[in-house]
Amino acid sequence: MGNYPHGHHESVLRSHGWRTASNSAGYLLSSLKPDMRVLDVGCGPGSITTDLATKVPQGEVVGLEPTSDPFEEGYKLATARGVDNVSFQVGDARKLPFSDGTFDVVHTHQVLQYLNADDRTKAIREMRRVTKPGGLVAIREADQATVTFYPEINGLTEFVDLYRKVARANGGEADAGRRLHAWVKEAGFAPSDITATAGTWCYHTPEERAWWSGSWSDRILHSTWAKNVVESRHASQEDLNRLAEAWRTWGANEDGWYGIMHGEVLCRVR
Repeated sequence: MGNYPHGHHESVLRSHGWRTASNSAGYLLSSLKPDMRVLDVGCGPGSITTDLATKVPQGEVVGLEPTSDPFEEGYKLATARGVDNVSFQVGDARKLPFSDGTFDVVHTHQVLQYLNADDRTKAIREMRRVTKPGGLVAIREADQATVTFYPEINGLTEFVDLYRKVARANGGEADAGRRLHAWVKEAGFAPSDITATAGTWCYHTPEERAWWSGSWSDRILHSTWAKNVVESRHASQEDLNRLAEAWRTWGANEDGWYGIMHGEVLCRVR
């Protein structure tokens, strides 16, 4: 699946750990049944994975990552919540280590945006292959061009522009959400088998602002993404210091508000 451009620095895992099935896979939940077998591709530290496992108590959920780095956090979370029907496995989304028709549902969240066009199509086709006939492939991707925030802070606008530029330079697509329905059609799903929706994340409360601004101000300075941005000369360390301060300024503003739209698809496998 290639190297995740943000890496697995503590600030990245902290950000991902906020994600739950409710706030990041709500479009899928009504389709789940208690005995289903679910694959979560690109599971990260397992917060969504573990949450999905609670929705299929007689089934199981397998989380997949190209590296085992975040699995310790995943198992800690599962143990803390008393969830014993979840496991984690190393694997490549472009060549999934499972037989045809293994899972009732294959879910992925914020993964395709980091892949180039060929790898993205391979990953979607692999997810379809390991899904049982009648099952679902569920995909959700952010769309960075839809980011909106208040108050207007130049540093945040500059950050979004930089994020989108770096993603495309790496072969990915930061504005993935709006393209998602087209990508799954390109990979072979019939339009009649695709249900496309949109979801959002919003951060406004003091706790949400502190968490979101804190995680991003740290990621800008300490993650693999930060290192690669400087090494590839998309921005200098001084630029990143300034952008991190912009995040902290936004987070400290009692009127701060931040929102982003996501594209979502449920694809029925025939």
